[in-house]
Amino acid sequence: MDNVLGKVAAFVTRKNGNEVELLLFKHPTAGIQIPGGTVEAGEDFLDAVIRETAEETGLINVEVKNLIGYKDVVLPENEFVVLNKTKVYSRPDLSSFDWAEFRRGLPVTRIREESGFTQVQIVLEYGESPEEKYVTYNITGWVPTSVLTNKIRRHYYHLICNEDTPETWEHFSDNYIFKFFWAPISKLPDIVSPQKEWLKYVFEDFKYSFE
Repeated sequence: MDNVLGKVAAFVTRKNGNEVELLLFKHPTAGIQIPGGTVEAGEDFLDAVIRETAEETGLINVEVKNLIGYKDVVLPENEFVVLNKTKVYSRPDLSSFDWAEFRRGLPVTRIREESGFTQVQIVLEYGESPEEKYVTYNITGWVPTSVLTNKIRRHYYHLICNEDTPETWEHFSDNYIFKFFWAPISKLPDIVSPQKEWLKYVFEDFKYSFE
């Protein structure tokens, strides 16, 4: 797993009558999503999916039913993720001013390379007006090339919710308020890309059933 960033996806379900429902959330600026996140350095994938589910959704009483499967992905050209936490430098030089820090798992875009460093950019937040969607916050700077990777291994887990929840609720995570809701597996809303491809992996590639 050297130079590969671990990720997890949490397919949390409940039974509602004869329907199996999947837990989804609406991100305030990035559409409808499936819970998940980054495996920390030295952390097991199973421990990561339990932690991420609790942190992102607020649910504590969940059980892991199955590891559905995993996929290895190589990101498109110039797209990378941060493998190890790093400072962001103003120049390709460790003695230059460092004014920000990137945590493990953040996606960045490569601009150029020089002297063992890579200049990258990350868009951290978008805003919207009636006319357009626009960038409100981004960071551009230099990081050591060694802290970046374009390889991801994502484990897909099926978890069962064993606690009573409202039909919808809000939970604060990663400096956002996420709006959670249950949706029938048979009639899911449009989910953002690339997460919509996760459903294809689950149903078509892994041939998994949530029943």
